[in-house]
Amino acid sequence: MKPDKLRDRQLVELRNAYERGASIRTLAASTGRSYGAVHSMLRESGVAMRSRGGPNHRTRSR
Repeated sequence: MKPDKLRDRQLVELRNAYERGASIRTLAASTGRSYGAVHSMLRESGVAMRSRGGPNHRTRSR
C-alpha cells in the first residue's frame, strides 16, 4: 500500500476510534505516535474535538 493511502486509512481509523470515545492518549499509545501527532491527524480529519478532561474531569471550584 502506498504511504499516502496508508496514512489516509489511519486517519479514518483514528477518527472513528476518537468518535467512539477513545482518548488521544490512548490512540497515541496504541499507534506508537506522539500525542501531538495524533491530535494533528484528528484535526486534519475534521473530527469535532471534545473538551479537555474526559469523563472524570471536574471544573475547579473557586
